Amino acid sequence: MVSVRHIHFGDPTQALSQWLDTLALPHAQRQALAATYQFCQDLPSDDRTLHEARLLRAREMVEILLPLNMDLETLRASVLYTFLECGLLTAEQLEESEGAAMSTLVHSVEVMDAIRTLRSQRAPGESQVDNLRRMLLAMVEDVRAVVIKLAEAVVLLREVKNADEETRVILAREVRDIYAPLANRLGIGQLKWELEDLAFRYLHPQTYKEIARWLDGKRIDRESYIDNFVSGLQADLDEQGIRAEVYGRPKHIYSIWRKMQKKDLTFDELFDVRAVRIIAERLQDCYGALGAVHTQWRHLPKEFDDYVATPKPNGYQSIHTVVMGPHGKTVEIQIRTRQMHEDAELGVAAHWKYKEGTGGKAGGFEEKINWLRKILAWQEDVVESGNLVEEIRSQVFEDRVYVFTPRGDVIDLPAGSTVLDFAYYIHSQVGHRCIGAKIDGRIVPFTTHVETGQRVEILTSKEPNPKRDWLNPNAGFIHTSRARAKIQTWFKSQDKDKNAAAGRDMLEAELAKVGMKLSDAKNAHERFNLHTCEDLLAAIGGGDVRLTQVINHLQSRQSREEFDEEQAVEELLAKPAMHKPRDKNKGHIEINGVGNLLSHIANCCQPLPGDAIHGYITQGKGVSVHREGCDQLAHLLQRNPERGVDVVWGETYSGGYNVTVRVVASDRSGLLRDITTVLANEKSNVLEMRSNSDVKQQTATIELKMELYNMESLSRILARLDQLGGVIEARRV
Repeated sequence: MVSVRHIHFGDPTQALSQWLDTLALPHAQRQALAATYQFCQDLPSDDRTLHEARLLRAREMVEILLPLNMDLETLRASVLYTFLECGLLTAEQLEESEGAAMSTLVHSVEVMDAIRTLRSQRAPGESQVDNLRRMLLAMVEDVRAVVIKLAEAVVLLREVKNADEETRVILAREVRDIYAPLANRLGIGQLKWELEDLAFRYLHPQTYKEIARWLDGKRIDRESYIDNFVSGLQADLDEQGIRAEVYGRPKHIYSIWRKMQKKDLTFDELFDVRAVRIIAERLQDCYGALGAVHTQWRHLPKEFDDYVATPKPNGYQSIHTVVMGPHGKTVEIQIRTRQMHEDAELGVAAHWKYKEGTGGKAGGFEEKINWLRKILAWQEDVVESGNLVEEIRSQVFEDRVYVFTPRGDVIDLPAGSTVLDFAYYIHSQVGHRCIGAKIDGRIVPFTTHVETGQRVEILTSKEPNPKRDWLNPNAGFIHTSRARAKIQTWFKSQDKDKNAAAGRDMLEAELAKVGMKLSDAKNAHERFNLHTCEDLLAAIGGGDVRLTQVINHLQSRQSREEFDEEQAVEELLAKPAMHKPRDKNKGHIEINGVGNLLSHIANCCQPLPGDAIHGYITQGKGVSVHREGCDQLAHLLQRNPERGVDVVWGETYSGGYNVTVRVVASDRSGLLRDITTVLANEKSNVLEMRSNSDVKQQTATIELKMELYNMESLSRILARLDQLGGVIEARRV
């Protein structure tokens, strides 16, 4: 569960000395912290409410950081940052009062705000990339800035407890997606668990309360059981001369919920609701304690993990085992040394103990943030391909897999990585010269995804020979942006004429598939900020521009050139009436709150009831209704913005609309039968069907034109198509 701190919730201008007494700091450090706090308290302010709130926040920041073994400068910096961040303290005042070194640390915390960029799924601009690069440098140069930022996230979560639901949810998602994974990657378990529990409390309040109630309802019995278990085990260890301390440990609600979801268990089926930790003096005492535990109680082999012999990539070390304790109840036991315990709870903070006035740092710090240095080393290649944000996001937030090299080294990769990603992770030349791969001694294709615990061996040739097909996102050869950047860099270094020739062949082949010619790509280079069409072809051949981007741009441009709104409406109205009588459509669209006005559904995007829509006033033909975000609508409004009009779906509409759905799947026997079965079960009216097979990729693309009546039925159909075996994608076109 979340931890509780005891900050002074009264008048923040009073009881400073009493609050400092609770921190148990040495006299000199206490005086220095008091001076910094007093300096911030005396800052001029027109908003005393804000000022007092920041004083309270500063106190709680100090209380969070102190148990993490952070030094005096970190504690003072957290107080100063709290006031700099809200504008009550200026950068000039900070440097004049505290000096350049403190000013640098506080500003390092400020640049950590760039991490919010990682939540955006859009491509970052140059300024965002620069901010991220500065953030990485700040993290590597002074990890204290990261710890202060994580402490601030805990405080903010506590402060929004009584805020509106939207505020709580937005902050909780940010913490869940960004700060908790970052704390985990740096090994700071003490903050990770609190961040996860608080975020979970706001995102799933009912589930949180339910699990808390389960824990509370059985607390007395569980605590009595654990007390007896701990006292008996402690006596047994003492009798055998094993120097170790045994105690019950708190269980975090988020971890309980995660385990229930992952293993599909009920609360009563969990192994580790009853949990004990053994802190040993020496490494040999850890295994001695393990032997004593397994001798006294039967353990569950499937629940045993030795992270001491094989540490986790973030440095975590501990022995985990589950035993059948007294009365047949399961108990989870974690065994570790005191140093391992500090590493698990404090992570990089355990290795960042500054000497007063020297700024020296322990060597363990280098290992703890080695992954940050790797990202900095990769950034030149990655920035060139525009994937810096994607790379950082995958390195920090994605699920990971851990595989072994032939020499037994553990390699940490994003989930979904292939053997080719593994090769490029080892070294770019290993990837370039890769001609095959083995997993656990068995030869496998390049597209094989690696899984945790596997042993991967790369077979290489004497000369580098990457294949351009490796860059095809649909082929599945590579998953990580790092490998893609390495391959693109290699092709870019080759002769431009060869790249242009290869790019021409690739573009012609793809254009032929969509019924277009190379001449249709005239002036397309301008869209990609290139000088000539030859440059575009070389960029395609070199991997700098993705082929799918060019094709999508050309198709969009062609449809804009060919589409004439007025002519389309006239042709539609000139055709014999094939639709249902008009009175059935009565009131299906309301324009500025008024129904029964002349309107029609745009053929370009074919919105369905439930879609967000917008109207465009045509000349004499009523209002054409488009989906919001429609390219044709944007093109029309760009020419005549005054013709835009707000429209909504009426409540009485019961007519049908045509919609096109595209299904991409592995080409297998029975695929079409399975798709038609889904459509039949949904009672959808299929008007037209087209299919195309790609023999090389072994995929099939099927386009279905159907008549539907609302968004709900479309969502249901897409969800069921997605569940079919071999379906890669099912989406509305």
